[in-house]
Amino acid sequence: MRSLLVGLTLIVIAIAAPRMAAQKVELSIDASEPGAKIDRNLFGQFAEHLGHGVYDGIWVGSDSTIPNTRGIRNDVVAALKAIHVPNVRWPGGCFADGYHWRDGIGAQRGVRLNPDWGGVIEPNTFGTHEFMDFIDQIGSEAYVSVNLGSGSPHEAADWLEYMTAAQATTLEKERAANGHPAPYKFAWLGLGNESWDCGGNMTPEYYLDRMKIFSRFVRNYNPEQIEKDQMLKIAVGPGGGEQRWTDWTETVMKAYQQHTWSWDINGLSMHSYTVVKWPPAFKSAGFGEDEYAQILKTKLDMDDLIKKHSAIMDKYDPQKKVALVVDEWGGWYAPLPGSNPGFLVQQNSLRDAILAALNLNILARHADRVRGANIAQMINVLQAMILTDHEKMVLTPTYYVYKMYVPFQDSTFVPVTFDAGSYKHGDFTLPRLDAMAAKSKDGKLWVEITNVDPNQAAEVELTVTGINAKSAVGKTLTAPKVDSVNTFEAPNIVVPKPISARAQGGKLILQLEPKSVTVVSVEQ
Repeated sequence: MRSLLVGLTLIVIAIAAPRMAAQKVELSIDASEPGAKIDRNLFGQFAEHLGHGVYDGIWVGSDSTIPNTRGIRNDVVAALKAIHVPNVRWPGGCFADGYHWRDGIGAQRGVRLNPDWGGVIEPNTFGTHEFMDFIDQIGSEAYVSVNLGSGSPHEAADWLEYMTAAQATTLEKERAANGHPAPYKFAWLGLGNESWDCGGNMTPEYYLDRMKIFSRFVRNYNPEQIEKDQMLKIAVGPGGGEQRWTDWTETVMKAYQQHTWSWDINGLSMHSYTVVKWPPAFKSAGFGEDEYAQILKTKLDMDDLIKKHSAIMDKYDPQKKVALVVDEWGGWYAPLPGSNPGFLVQQNSLRDAILAALNLNILARHADRVRGANIAQMINVLQAMILTDHEKMVLTPTYYVYKMYVPFQDSTFVPVTFDAGSYKHGDFTLPRLDAMAAKSKDGKLWVEITNVDPNQAAEVELTVTGINAKSAVGKTLTAPKVDSVNTFEAPNIVVPKPISARAQGGKLILQLEPKSVTVVSVEQ
C-alpha cells in the first residue's frame, strides 16, 4: 500500500509540474541590408561509383522491373527534381583517379574491379552517356572529375573532345554513333581528387605542375560555352586544417596569383567530413545525446576551417575570383552492421538533418568565397538524400532539409542578429540556436532557424525592419528522438510539418520545438 501511495504521489507531482518553459530569443533582421549571393551550387550533390550509390541507387538498367527511363530510376529522378539539384559531381571521389572513360561508352563495356570501394566488379554500364542522361532528367548540371592520378592529359583531353566537340572530328563522330549527335554542355571540371592522398599521394608542388598541364590541354569545345557559360576548372585543394593542407592551399594560390594565359583555375576544392575519430566509430542509429552533442560540436569546426583557408586565398586573390568549393562534406559514421564496409552504408537521422542545416548556414555566411559545395553522397552512401533497396525508396531527414532550403538557391544573404544562447551536455557546449536569412530571387524574405537543444523549446521573437512583415509561414522538421530515422517500413517518422508565426506587438512569434530545423517566408 505504501509503495502504491508513493507511486500515485509521484504521478500527481509529474502531472502538476509545469513543462520546461520555452526559452525566449530575440532575432532581428534588417531586410534592407543584403549581403553576398548564396550560389545555388552550394546545394550540389555527389555520386561516386561506390557501393549502391550508382548501381541500384540511380541505374537499374532498361530491362529492370523497377520503373525507369532508359535504365534510370523514375522514383529517384522525381525526388531529385523536387530539390532542384544544381550540379552532380561524378564519377568520384577516389574512383575518379582510377576511371578510364572509354570503359563506359559503346556497346561493349570494360569490366573492371573497384579496388577503392569493396573490391567488387565495376561493369561500367553507367558511363558518360548514362550520366549525362541522368543529369538531363533531373534538370541539373554536370561536375565531371577527370583522372589526373592514373590517367594522362591526352586521355582527359580526348574525353572532353568526345563530350563537347561540335565539329566533325573522329571523336565527335564516335559520340554521335553512340547516340548523342549534339555536344554535351557541362558546368564544372574537377582537375583530380584528393591528390594529396588517394589521388596519388602527391606533394603540392608535383600536383601543381601536373594540374597546369591538365588545365592547359583539357578543353571544352562546345560552341555555346566558348564566350559565355564557360566551364569552370576546379583544382584539388585542402582536406583539413593542419599544416600539410595550409601548405597545399598556399602553393596552389601563390601559383595562381602569377598564372599566365596558358593555364587557369576557377575554384579550389576542400573536403571536410564530420568524423570525430578515425576510423569512423560513431553509430548512425541507436545513439544517445552524448554522440549527438559531440558530432554537432565537431560540425561547427567547419567555420574556422573555411576562415583559415579563405585567409590564405585572400592573400593571393583579394578579388575572390577563385571560389572555395567544399565538394565533399557530411557526417561519416561506422558502417551499418552486416554491410560491406567498403560500401559506406549508414543510416540518416534527425541529427544529420540538424548537421546539414548547421553546415549549409556556415557555407552561406561565407558565400562571398564559398560558391560551391557537394554533400557526400547523394544516394545510399554516407549522408545520403535517398536510400533504396531494389524497388523500395525512402527519403532521409537530410533530403527534407535540402527541400526546405530550395528558396535559398541563388538568394541574397541578409544579416541576422540574435543571442544564440548555450546548449550544454556533459563536456560539450554549443550555441543553442542558429539562424540565417536571405531574399529569394522573387524578393521574398526567408528565414531559417535551427534549435540545436534536444530538450528545450524556443520562442523566437522576430523583428524585421526594411519591410512591412505581417506574418510568417513555412515548414519545421523534428522527430521524437535525436536518432529518429525514416525506414522503408516507416518512411514518415522525420518529415516536415507546417508552421506559422503569430503577430504580436510589431513582432512575429515563432514557437520552435526542441531539435528542430525551421524555414519560413516572411509575408508582407
